[in-house]
Parts: sequence; structure tokens; C-alpha cells
Amino acid sequence: MALLYERICAHVLEQLRRGALRPGDRVPSEMELATQFGVSRITSKRALEVLREAGLVERIRGKGTFVVRRLPDLTDLTIPLRPTPRREARSIALIVPDMSEAYGLDLLNAIEERCAEYNAHLVVRRTHGRQSDEEKAVDSLVATVDGLIVFPVHGDFYNASLLRQVLDGFPVVLVDRHLAGIPVAAVHTDNVAAARALTTRLLDQGHEHIAFVSPPPVNTSSIEDRLDGFRAAFTGHGHAYELTDLRSTLPGSTTPESVRADLDVIRAFRDRMPQVTAYFACEYNLARMVDRVLGDRVVACFDSPGDSIGGPPYLHIRQNQTEMGRRAVDLLLAQLRGETVPNLSLVPFEIVEAAPDFRQ
Repeated sequence: MALLYERICAHVLEQLRRGALRPGDRVPSEMELATQFGVSRITSKRALEVLREAGLVERIRGKGTFVVRRLPDLTDLTIPLRPTPRREARSIALIVPDMSEAYGLDLLNAIEERCAEYNAHLVVRRTHGRQSDEEKAVDSLVATVDGLIVFPVHGDFYNASLLRQVLDGFPVVLVDRHLAGIPVAAVHTDNVAAARALTTRLLDQGHEHIAFVSPPPVNTSSIEDRLDGFRAAFTGHGHAYELTDLRSTLPGSTTPESVRADLDVIRAFRDRMPQVTAYFACEYNLARMVDRVLGDRVVACFDSPGDSIGGPPYLHIRQNQTEMGRRAVDLLLAQLRGETVPNLSLVPFEIVEAAPDFRQ
């Protein structure tokens, strides 16, 4: 004699075979099934769980239970249903502009370790900051992997290939930055809050004239947000300055000529604005350039490899790359299970003081 929950499973299986339920269709809820079959909700819940384990339905948080988009062969299925073998080995691609000790290596390590915990295969593709390479990487990888984790390149335009995959529902998680107005999961630091906190620290140290230094921020959300946070710190006191047209630290743009050009721009800015006593660089390599030119001014920035090598040279924001990487993998795997995930996931940050023996 069939168990009560098996009667429900047999009914749903028969509807699938007859085409009364098709891929993507909503399946009756626990309450609806309990009422229809005169059973408890515990029994109907068990039936839905067995159907899920058999690979016939998926449960989407906040929406309900639906027939899976790709049904297995129904011919040989019998009651009681057996769980489908779990696909332990997922394949995930990480697409990044580049990695360095200052920022990126800890993120990569965290993603690799999290993938290993889930027995997921990780493919890494570097784009060297070129949007054309990012588009090629997306186009080539979507056919061979289950999902993408993307660290978008700096650029004036969004990657059309990436946007197409997002709009088509391919599992994607962005790290470090987001795409404004695009409904895609993104994991990054609260750059507005972090930049405001770091600028406030400089103001509290007595600096009244502070300059923000960065590459062009347009369509690079991390820089745009840091600039917004910098500006927000000046609430009725202090004076803000901006130098946002440096390019030599962009991936693929670092040449002796571009470095010399940026150093000249920084010197010219210093000569025009001698009252500036502190410089807030949006990333570590720019901080080094500013310090090389100015020497006697306080420099602050995001990230620093000095955290583990003799102490950090600059006052800086330490981003939690480990948490960022782990959470990105978790969100991507949740998408692959059919779960709804948030579009924005912020990770904590902290302000780290410069090493006391470092010249500032």
C-alpha cells in the first residue's frame, strides 16, 4: 500500500507524463495539496521534497514550487521515487582583469577554497582590463561552465556579452563592483561608507584640504562610489579637491610613458594646490605614485599589500576579500539550485592605520 505522500508524488508524475504540468509551471503549494488529498501539511511537504530530490520540481524562495526547466526521462520513473544522483562537480568560471598582492590574490584564494569545499571546478580567465577580452571570455565560457563570477573591467561602456547573459538568466555574480540599473547579484564593499569613513579620519587628523585621486570614474561603480563617499564627508567643514584623470594604473595601460605622464599631472596639481596636505588615492598603486611625487604629504588609499609585509605603509581601507570571494561562490551556487538571491551583498571593511615607523 502506497504511503500518503507517495500518492501525491504519483499524481504529480502522472500530470507531468500527460502534459498537464509542463516545465516552468507552478505546482500546487503544500496547503493546496494537503487540502486536495486530505492529508497534513507535513505529508504534502514531504511529497514536494521527494519530487525535488527526484529532479522533477524546484522550490524558489518566496514564489513557490515549479516544474524544472529540464525534466529527466520520465519513462522509467516509478513510485517510490528515488533521488537523482547529485551533480557534485559544478563548473564555475572566474573572469578578472588581473590580480596583485595589493588586491585580488586574497579574493582568488577565497573563491578557489570555497569552490573546493563544494567540489566545484574553477576556471580562471584574465582579461588584462580589456573589455574586448572580457566579452570573448564570457562568450566562450558560457557554453562550458554552469555559472560566472565576474570582476568587471574599468570602462565607459557595459560589456554587451555580459549583459546578454544576465538578461537571459544565466547564473552570474559580480565581485568588487556592480552595474547600475542591471538586475544582477553583486558582492562588494560599501565603497560610499568606506570612503566617507577614511576621509573623515583624515579630517579628524586636522587636514582641512584633501584631494581625491583616481582614474576616470565614469561607469566604474567602485570609483564612482568612493568619490561619492569622499564628497559626502565634507559636511560644512574642510575643502575637497579632485584629480580624476589618471590612467597609468588601469590594467593594460601601465607603460613608462603613461607613468611619467601621470607623475607630471600630479606634480602640476601639487603646484596649483599647495594647500592640500592629504591625498586620498582610490587604490594602492596610485597611492605609491602620489607618495613618490609628494613625499611630505599624508597619503591614504584602499587596500595595501603591507598588511602582511612589515606593516602597511599608508592609512587605508582593508576590504574583506575573503568574505567577498566566499559569498560570491555561495550566491552563484544558490542560483544554480534555483534559489532567489539578492542583487546587492555588502561585505565589511576596516580602517587600518599606517605603520608607525613609516614616513608620512
